[in-house]
Amino acid sequence: MRYAILGTGDVGRTLGGKLAELGHEVTLGSRTKDNPTALEWARSAGAGARAGTFAEAASSAEVVVNAVGGRVALAALEAAGAAHLDGKVLVDVANPMAFEDGELRLSPVESDSLGEQIQRAFPHARVVKTLNTVNSQVMVEPALVPGEHQVFVSGDDADAKAQVTRMLGEFGWPPHRVLDLGGIRSARSVEMLLPLWLDLFRNLGHAEFNLEVRRGH
Repeated sequence: MRYAILGTGDVGRTLGGKLAELGHEVTLGSRTKDNPTALEWARSAGAGARAGTFAEAASSAEVVVNAVGGRVALAALEAAGAAHLDGKVLVDVANPMAFEDGELRLSPVESDSLGEQIQRAFPHARVVKTLNTVNSQVMVEPALVPGEHQVFVSGDDADAKAQVTRMLGEFGWPPHRVLDLGGIRSARSVEMLLPLWLDLFRNLGHAEFNLEVRRGH
């Protein structure tokens, strides 16, 4: 597969590195063609790894992954170009977070979500929200956390969610540990988990943890 990873932070580089390791072609996209972080990543991530602008990455990709900060995601996707997103699976792993006066703030929250905003802005893309509830290392190596813990998918397109579920399987998440929460509206609930995640991180002192949903009989 050909993937575009939009964003050069820890999440983008980690996801891109794993996909390249799995044998996929990956372009790490950034605002500028000569982004030094992206160029260094491409040099170190193997033969299938490249760097380029948001638009260059998205234009050649079959799947686009939004891994920029949630507050700048719409601008980054606009830079990628709607024509380069139409019809494609668009995986949103971002959280709409910012720190103000040392406190976490989410915007939007409760009555909207970043996932929904992206789907409205790019109605011909097939948006799937996933992986925003775990640390970047756990995203691609779930065995770092023991047990049957899960990740979630939200999206309006069933085929897109099935394709993302297969990608998650390559990362080590078996299908029974990928919980389909329904349409993209359910992105609200997983985005609102972020304050809980941050409190757990502060309590545990590290990010190698996840939530496990256990069913009663």
